[in-house]
Amino acid sequence: MVVEEFLKEGRIAYFSMEIGIRPEMHTYSGGLGILAGDTLKSAADLRIPMVGITLIHRMGYFKQELDPFGRQIEHPDPWDIEKYLSKLDVKIEVMIEGKPVYVTAWLYVIESITGGKVPVLFLDTDIPENTSEDRTITHFLYGGDLQYRLKQEIILGIGGVRILDNLGFQINKYHMNEGHSSFLTLELLNKFKKPIEEVWSEDLVWDIDKVKDVCVFTTHTPVEAGHDRFPYELVQKMLGEPVPLWLIKKLAGDGMLNMTLLGFNLSEFINGVSKKHEEVSEKMFPGYEIHAITNGVHTYTWVSESFKKLYSKYHFGWANEPEIFVRAWRIPSEEVWNAHMEAKKHLIDYVNRITAANLNYDTFTIGFARRVTPYKRADLLFLDPDRLAMIGEGRIQIIYAGKAHPKDEGGKKIIQKIFEVKERMKDRLKIVYIPNYDMEMAMKLVAGVDIWLNNPLKPYEASGTSGMKAAHNGVPNLSVLDGWWIEGWIEGYTGWAIGGMDETSDTRRDVEDIYYKLSNEILPLFYENRSNWINIMKSAIAMNAYYFNTHRMIRLYVTEAYIR
Repeated sequence: MVVEEFLKEGRIAYFSMEIGIRPEMHTYSGGLGILAGDTLKSAADLRIPMVGITLIHRMGYFKQELDPFGRQIEHPDPWDIEKYLSKLDVKIEVMIEGKPVYVTAWLYVIESITGGKVPVLFLDTDIPENTSEDRTITHFLYGGDLQYRLKQEIILGIGGVRILDNLGFQINKYHMNEGHSSFLTLELLNKFKKPIEEVWSEDLVWDIDKVKDVCVFTTHTPVEAGHDRFPYELVQKMLGEPVPLWLIKKLAGDGMLNMTLLGFNLSEFINGVSKKHEEVSEKMFPGYEIHAITNGVHTYTWVSESFKKLYSKYHFGWANEPEIFVRAWRIPSEEVWNAHMEAKKHLIDYVNRITAANLNYDTFTIGFARRVTPYKRADLLFLDPDRLAMIGEGRIQIIYAGKAHPKDEGGKKIIQKIFEVKERMKDRLKIVYIPNYDMEMAMKLVAGVDIWLNNPLKPYEASGTSGMKAAHNGVPNLSVLDGWWIEGWIEGYTGWAIGGMDETSDTRRDVEDIYYKLSNEILPLFYENRSNWINIMKSAIAMNAYYFNTHRMIRLYVTEAYIR
């Protein structure tokens, strides 16, 4: 496959540090990358001219091993690049530490059954022209130290723009999916630099307005640590001054170079990923106009095989028109339940095969699978394990999955705590933790559990997309009122809320709410009123899946951000 067919029209360049397209390509770590992949898949379905730019991550994020005590051991996770990507005949250079680093690119084409195609470029420094150290820059996703991260972001932002130019792409808009790619704005400042004779002032050669006119920025995190910052001493050592230092400080902050501020100050359109996240972001970054475009998921990717058959029977065209799910009430309840049980059996068989957990098909199954870090509170359910056992003994089984970042000691300790409770309560509760959470496992989990649990500290859930995937398979949510769930929640119809509408979380109140609703509402409904339970499943499809999808999301990006 060659790129010439993609050069005939102007495109939106979508930059993301990670893009998750398929399980076999280890180019993602979690929600940010999966969202990027889902976005580009919807662009292909809707024939929206886009091109994705990311790094190749030859060694992946990491492969997770868990010992019998829940201690996480990380291993490199290489993948078969040549099986999925085509090497392009392109090479550019980027100056890092005063010397050239050469960058090439590989191509993957997302092809839709609608006939739409979106190219994705994977940047690679592992070529003979580079030193052994520089060849590893594009090896590990979120690996290494601050210097390694800075080098990666230089390659992604500056190298990405140069690769696109070298290949002949016409770019109408540059969309930064988080601040990792914000250095692309510095490349554009140089690209659009005015001749000194035209303005007669060195300050005015930098056409900030022209750069802003072609840039879009999406922020995904209300957590301070999620916004990359680099000391200017390190930036000057690695990057030099592609534009004058006074200008970089004006755009990215005086104390340290803040990648989010750099992107904000050079973008015409800035958005958060839910209505609540818009409010939180405006408080974090006062003075900026921040819009809200709530995330979604790619419907066809995340619907299980049993529900694909069911939807195709009753909702022709659903895959490219997910708003048709608003009619899900018309699907016979028995067929909805049968489709769910098929997905559940597929999950339970898989879990039993790899863990010998001896889960069964008929027991109410709770699913929790997220990146493991303290604010997501994966262990909240076990604040009072004995009480949980009294509520759920013989009536619930719990499936966990998720990786902690290699440097997140707090997250790693949470995994160990879950293992400790799992062992201590093994005669009363069936709890299983599946190692090495990835796309393939996620597809099984979101479709096969009976309820999706999500209980982060507020207001740190920018959006959340795993619960949207569950809803696409008729699985209701039990979640705190943060992120997307504020918009998708109708109590007792699409699922249940944990806690109230308070701005911050009360841990004791939250866990009391979980225990109370499991005991008095959720379990009685599941076991004693199956017809009403299935009605809630239908509501999750009709009221959540119809809206929280990337088709709706990307249409909003087109009308709100791309063609402004």
